[in-house]
Amino acid sequence: MARTVDPDRHRARRLMILDAAVTCFAARGFAGTTTAQVCREAGIGSGTLFHYFPTKASLMTALLEEDTREVLAFFAAHRDRPAWDGLGAWVERAIEEAADPRVAGLVNAMIGAGALPEVAGALAANEAVIGDGLTALVRRGQDEGGVRADLSATRIASWVTLLVDGFYGRIASDEEFRAEDEAGVLRATVSSLLNGG
Repeated sequence: MARTVDPDRHRARRLMILDAAVTCFAARGFAGTTTAQVCREAGIGSGTLFHYFPTKASLMTALLEEDTREVLAFFAAHRDRPAWDGLGAWVERAIEEAADPRVAGLVNAMIGAGALPEVAGALAANEAVIGDGLTALVRRGQDEGGVRADLSATRIASWVTLLVDGFYGRIASDEEFRAEDEAGVLRATVSSLLNGG
């Protein structure tokens, strides 16, 4: 008789392994992390790891795919709310994520893995979902009258993405640049961009 799989338990185990991978990638980079280290961090055997993720690259790809699912859920949750609230919540999401002490190492690990085709594909899909979601929010904000209309929604969304990505990039490259210290500047800069002032 075949064993039935509890989908909630399966997902919880998968997320636990991914969290362990984040810790390892953040500490050692992509190239410096081994699957054995991820197993130790997760408290599992290699058979369990390979059941969920056959390669180290599949771990990084899964992290990006998980973020894409979260991004889609974020934009779906803000579909019927005022656009300005959604745009502010997007910035707050970035600030909250950037406050995780592992984010600097993880950003650098993603850069290190970015040459792998499956990772590059997952990253491109993630960026497309973010771009589409932000563009829709900005366009709605323009229709509602709360966001400047002298630039296209696509162009404004690109600038919001640039500011948020630059925030992550600076945290990854400068240990003196801390999310909690610089959050107010990011909020003000995005708000000024959206207002046109």
